[in-house]
Amino acid sequence: MRLYAGMSTEFVSDTTHNRIAEKLTDAFIHYYRYRPSPSEIGSWRNSLRAMSLIVTDAQLDDHGVMLEYQLPMSSRRLDFLVCAKDREQRDRAVIVELKQWEACEESDADDLVCSRLGGRMRDVLHPSVQVGQYQQYLEDNNSAFHDEPDSVGLDACCYLHNYTARQGDVLLAPKFEKALAEYKLFDSTQSEDLSAFLATRLSKGSGKAVLARVEDGKSRASRKLMEHLSGAIRQHAPWVLLDEQMVVYQKIRRAVRRSLEDHRKRVIIVKGGPGTGKSVLAVNLVGDFLRADINAQHATGSKAFTETIWKILGIRAKSQFRYFHHYKDAPRNSIDVLMCDEAHRIRETSNNRFTPAVAKSGRRQIDELLDAARTAVFFIDDQQVVRPGETGSTNYIRESALQHGCELSQFELEVQFRCAGSQGFVNWVDNTLGIRPTANVLWTGQEQFDFKILGSVEELEAAIRSRVAWGATARLVAGYCWPWSKPDAAAELVPDVKIGNWARPWNARPDAGRVRKGIPPAPLWAHDPGGMEQVGCVYTAQGFEFDYVGVIWGPDLAYRFSQQRWVGDKSASHDSVVKRSGERFSDLVKNTYRVLLSRGLKGCYVVFLDRETENFVRSRMESKETSALKAAQSDASYDATSPRVS
Repeated sequence: MRLYAGMSTEFVSDTTHNRIAEKLTDAFIHYYRYRPSPSEIGSWRNSLRAMSLIVTDAQLDDHGVMLEYQLPMSSRRLDFLVCAKDREQRDRAVIVELKQWEACEESDADDLVCSRLGGRMRDVLHPSVQVGQYQQYLEDNNSAFHDEPDSVGLDACCYLHNYTARQGDVLLAPKFEKALAEYKLFDSTQSEDLSAFLATRLSKGSGKAVLARVEDGKSRASRKLMEHLSGAIRQHAPWVLLDEQMVVYQKIRRAVRRSLEDHRKRVIIVKGGPGTGKSVLAVNLVGDFLRADINAQHATGSKAFTETIWKILGIRAKSQFRYFHHYKDAPRNSIDVLMCDEAHRIRETSNNRFTPAVAKSGRRQIDELLDAARTAVFFIDDQQVVRPGETGSTNYIRESALQHGCELSQFELEVQFRCAGSQGFVNWVDNTLGIRPTANVLWTGQEQFDFKILGSVEELEAAIRSRVAWGATARLVAGYCWPWSKPDAAAELVPDVKIGNWARPWNARPDAGRVRKGIPPAPLWAHDPGGMEQVGCVYTAQGFEFDYVGVIWGPDLAYRFSQQRWVGDKSASHDSVVKRSGERFSDLVKNTYRVLLSRGLKGCYVVFLDRETENFVRSRMESKETSALKAAQSDASYDATSPRVS
């Protein structure tokens, strides 16, 4: 999709006669079904007027021009692309990223600078880094740029037409030396240099045919990208398959091969509880299929998991590791095999809170996924739904697959690779929370998994930090029982999680903006060692595992002996979405604590802020204290509601 495409002479005429913003606005409304913001319309007028002067000065009079070109399978759009033949008569294109910036500040983070956007200072990608990623993405995903032997050559640069870079400028800092060398940055004083840059690379004109090639290019992963990602996945030793995982792995491979041969759509459901290796299996399968030149993609609803994969595998992984909502406009059967990880997080639709009302679609997200893939594999745990908008379930996927006429298969993973291999611990948690009946009514502690209830949050933190000092991975997590503030004026996180004299911040919010160096962004909290300094919530912890996890069990879910049941307390919750879930509130919070308790590979330590809840859980543990605690439960003088705080 693009909002504008034509010859360079037409572009200059439309800009000169003040038609360009109107044409772009009309195209935007036609495609997105709502009006662009006044600031976006203003940026089109200002930036494209500056760019038309460059086109005229460079004498680009027989060149193809494309504006607001949406990258394949992405919501990102290129500002300006111009194409023609180069001096060797080869097809070539140049991306120009346009910025209206007049000033920016230094950022502590790699690849970032700080600029004013939306009324406040935000960390953003350096323009050269940003446009470099766009070039790489196009080369990886548009067949016009990677089909050999005569692919369209591609260059990229950025033009800050209102900006004057001075000596020692933030944009020219040594840490950006490599990006600036590969993807040149031109400021307001270098318009002639930009003209020469374009004229040199696109000297022979004849851009109409090249423009058609770019527009007609197929959204398909390049062979180089497949080889790159499959190699990166293979390098990670922790992703090793064992026993039943390998059995399911081979059955999925066979189903995908059959689908490619007989062109019949297939759906595979893989069920498994926490720690059964669903994500490990999904990532390994993506790598295996990419090595076989099969277009495999991984999708999930977890921002934390997806961005961590990008961090581990590199930025090019964005092409194949995506979110569920990215398949809204995907062509039918455009993906050979789609791994839908954490399928319990599938939502009713791909609309979000930023989608304008006139642009909202009534199409189900599950239908978008099933249409896009020849074979769709859904990895799911029905008890990990923690938000009311999540509709994914085994039955829901099964019914949808049958409606689409798909051949359906289902497998189950049962072997526990987390919690020291103790399936008994996970079963005990499910039984204790009343999620499902199991044979594990009591936690005997005979397994190797280190589970402890500690007396204070200070003791909990000390225990977790001691494990980190031994070289283990560990995190503190908590129920969503405290406010979650944005960083203060000094870019520090606010210590919102307060218990007595103890206080720590939550992990950074997704919309935190600028934060101090050393504080990981929300999606990387579980992966970055700096995450040990914050308390994580379920939305940043779900999908990850650590050697040890320390859980702060807040007052949003309590067991009441007088009622013989678990009671959810909305007044103790700060999760506004879950609080609006009506009768589902208690079940969603139960699932939240189930997720938090099952993050540990070797151990889980818990502190309860409600004494009665602690005593109930202890009563489900076989120990010398059990009988004394049972006696205490019947003591009329016992204050069952006194909070457990330090």
